[in-house]
Amino acid sequence: MRFKFSMSPLSALLRSQKRLQRRLEKAMPKLRMYEPKVAKPRAPRSGLAQVHAFGSNPGRLRMFEYVPSARRDPATLVVVLHGCLQTAKQYDRGSGWSRMAREKGFVLLYPEQTKENNHNLCFNWFRPSMVARDRGELMSIRQMIEHAIERHGIAESRVFIQGLSAGGAMANALLVTYPDLFAAGQVVGGLPFGAARDAMSALSVMKSGPRRSRREWGDLARSAAGDVSSRKPAVAIWQGRADRVVSPGNGEALLAQWLDFHGLDEFAGESEARPEGSMIVWKDENGRRLVEYRLLDALDHGLPVIARRAGSERQAYMLEGAIGAPQQFYETFIRPGRI
Repeated sequence: MRFKFSMSPLSALLRSQKRLQRRLEKAMPKLRMYEPKVAKPRAPRSGLAQVHAFGSNPGRLRMFEYVPSARRDPATLVVVLHGCLQTAKQYDRGSGWSRMAREKGFVLLYPEQTKENNHNLCFNWFRPSMVARDRGELMSIRQMIEHAIERHGIAESRVFIQGLSAGGAMANALLVTYPDLFAAGQVVGGLPFGAARDAMSALSVMKSGPRRSRREWGDLARSAAGDVSSRKPAVAIWQGRADRVVSPGNGEALLAQWLDFHGLDEFAGESEARPEGSMIVWKDENGRRLVEYRLLDALDHGLPVIARRAGSERQAYMLEGAIGAPQQFYETFIRPGRI
């Protein structure tokens, strides 16, 4: 007996498989086959939480914080001030501060500017009323710090601050006005205290650099500090030689202000050539680092951060390279035993 095929063997096999699949689906509908949905990649979320009731807040700023689940002793607080055209969460995602805080076990505080205060989200470092002792934005940030110290049991000697650009200028204003409040600070692409008195003079000094003697810069810092204890914070000044927003002359003025404030001989610094530029360090008689000045050859205006993997989200004014300012600040000043 001969068999005649009305279709090819392959077609018959496929049709037979389809009939079997339909029978199985009808008998067990819950096992119906489907194409799995591919989840869309999510943008990284910041772990910052807003804190509302921290004081009278005369500067009308916002307060954000990051508190790691596992904290380490000594209890440490790092205050971070963003630059213009940035928010706290954007700066945090780009800088990696909260990742480091989670790994190292310290608390982060982010003051944030509002558009009601400054349309470009710049801290108003150039307005005397905003950087006067116990007034304006300066007082708001001090209230945030004191609130965080009390809530999280921060050691008095373990408060640090970093700022970029306008945030760097505001960080410097805090360091000279409340020198007994901080152990150390890092000012990146910032300006000295007293460099400007309004928006127009701020633009001028940003472009050309301010002109004052070293003694005049030191007098401005001493006047802001007033009658406080003899304790003064260590400071790291980072400036890009290729900065097209804040002239490198501002970094030199910052250095002059802190050398005079600390009473240090400008020729007593120890120089070190580094791949990214030059560094000069001034120390006290016990070898404690008091002033660090870094001039990075190819750095434009922004925060130096370690290059991230391809495809990760980039943030404005975060300049990737082989060196990261947050990591260097931690290793040199914040890591227990350094200060």
